[in-house]
Amino acid sequence: MAQKDKQNEKTNVMRLLEQKKAAYTAHYYGDTGAVGGEEAAAALGVDPARMFKTLVTVAGSREHYVFLVPVARELDLKKAAKAVGEKSIEMIPQKALLPLTGYIHGGCSPIGMKKPFRTVIDRSAEAFGTILFSAGKIGYQVETSLGELRKVIDFGLGDIC
Repeated sequence: MAQKDKQNEKTNVMRLLEQKKAAYTAHYYGDTGAVGGEEAAAALGVDPARMFKTLVTVAGSREHYVFLVPVARELDLKKAAKAVGEKSIEMIPQKALLPLTGYIHGGCSPIGMKKPFRTVIDRSAEAFGTILFSAGKIGYQVETSLGELRKVIDFGLGDIC
């Protein structure tokens, strides 16, 4: 596939945003060699504080939760558990990600998972007009506001880093 075609390719995340009439901007960085979130932010010329990674967890209750945190920061598991009213929480094993969400590691998006999970976005997102997160495929990001994102998924905000 030619470079121009890849830049114009639509992912399921983009289709879902359009279906809900949520405004977004698509970004493609797949040809830059970026492998991590901070590298992807640099490739796109974006402040890493505005680019969020999607993390899937499981609580002691066996409930699954999704957290979005800036790519340069780490999820604080104690704060995350408190944010969702659980005693403890841990990251799911990488091999469990695809069967649970339908996404592979590095391409996981809070939009379009096999089933909806309670989602919490780090409160730092409120400081920006728009944030970026995975468009559901490695090399693709979508940029949207929290207001537009709310048209597609339900989420809360919390101090989770």
